[in-house]
Amino acid sequence: MNRAAVTSLVVFVLLVAVGWYLTNLQSPQENPPTTPAPVPAGSADLAALKIAPEGKMAGYSRDRFPHWASQGNSCDTREIVLQRQGADVKADKDCKATSGTWNSVYDGVVIKEAGEIDIDHTVPLAEAWRSGADKWTDDERKAFANDLGGIQLIAVTAKSNRSKGDQDPAKWKPPVAAYGCTYARHWISVKISYKLTVDQPEHDALAALLKTC
Repeated sequence: MNRAAVTSLVVFVLLVAVGWYLTNLQSPQENPPTTPAPVPAGSADLAALKIAPEGKMAGYSRDRFPHWASQGNSCDTREIVLQRQGADVKADKDCKATSGTWNSVYDGVVIKEAGEIDIDHTVPLAEAWRSGADKWTDDERKAFANDLGGIQLIAVTAKSNRSKGDQDPAKWKPPVAAYGCTYARHWISVKISYKLTVDQPEHDALAALLKTC
């Protein structure tokens, strides 16, 4: 065998040896890679909420949260929500919705009559009162009750809104289970924005809903 052939053979053997060494340097069977457990979306925000017992209802009245406030051009908060959350909405000269289509995300019902719609507060007024809003000024409560940011006011069926009442997620969840994740995220976001507290059962129910995200 000539020198060139010997050299080629040696190089080939060395490459095979190096390849074997690198492949077996860390055996997947002996040292399986670890994957961090997935963190539910929104869990960091949930952790940011202060947990505290619910306050009392003493002094509460819906009148302490003035709604629906005028938004100009003859429109009030309710009419603005109907226009924003409906499809093909038409209104009269007084800003009242005369036609349109709305999807009630809580129960999946399609509504075609504005009069059959309730505007729900994601975090109910009474729930806010028990969570810290009892210490607000009336102007602050008015701002909360008319928040047009997009997640606190939701156009839904009267049936679903009245079924919910002033209950938190430990006692009521949207009948459409697929909306539970969004509902929890919105609830948490509102409470963070307004520095409201959560009680322990409410916190645990929100954590369970976030696991469905």
